[in-house]
Amino acid sequence: MMADLPSWIEAGPVDAKTTLVFLHGIGGGKKGFQSSVDCFASKGYRALAWDMPGYGDSPLTGTLSFDSLAKSLERMLNQANFQKAVLVGHSMGGMVALQAWTHCPERIEGLVIAASSPAFGQQDGDFQQQFVAQRLAPLNAGKTMAQVADRLVPSMVAPQALPAGAMLPDYPPGLALAHACMSAVPPNTYRAALQALVTFEQRAALPSISVPTLCLAGEYDKTAPPEVLRRMAQKIPGAQYQCIPGVGHLMGFEQEAPFHQAILNFCTTSF
Repeated sequence: MMADLPSWIEAGPVDAKTTLVFLHGIGGGKKGFQSSVDCFASKGYRALAWDMPGYGDSPLTGTLSFDSLAKSLERMLNQANFQKAVLVGHSMGGMVALQAWTHCPERIEGLVIAASSPAFGQQDGDFQQQFVAQRLAPLNAGKTMAQVADRLVPSMVAPQALPAGAMLPDYPPGLALAHACMSAVPPNTYRAALQALVTFEQRAALPSISVPTLCLAGEYDKTAPPEVLRRMAQKIPGAQYQCIPGVGHLMGFEQEAPFHQAILNFCTTSF
């Protein structure tokens, strides 16, 4: 691979009718979607999951922005040698998918926007500045990304997902994986991703989306509440909306089966 090309994992037949590309969130990585890649490969799909630039095995050259992420994604699609894909974006990955629609719509067969939003706001807004300050406070105080994960993971799941006061050894496997992914994010990448996140704005692009789209919410998601996903679906022509009960923002890590089933149902009926 080229030195600046994003790293990815994949499985499934290269000549599959439909290819899925899983795009992780700000605290994720390709390893968080390994089981999703395996699941859809077993059902006859070609499935890939990338490390965004700066994550895992993907180098970050230059600045991190949604424009640069969309360009990196297109380079990966070229290198992986397929023309069109269904992009499955979780959280910040959903934003990358929407950005990709504005950058290379001819490469997109469909969209699954999960636990995400079409906009965050302006970088200099009070809410955005407070959000960045709160998220960076632990790092600025000398905490590690593992300690950041200690605080954030329990705040992003459904009330019943973790016992009160649960520590990492007591986490169920899916949430232990989410914790491991977040712990592995380089602090400088996390800082850069947060700064990019609060600049995201693609609400105007929603009416232009002309491919099958699923907006997927988690019942207890406080980061991207169901109402945000429902309103987004209303602005995308023909889009579907679904809310997975009993999960929060980390939906696929909390309950993998309904997350996969929602995507499978969408793909089965749309492609």
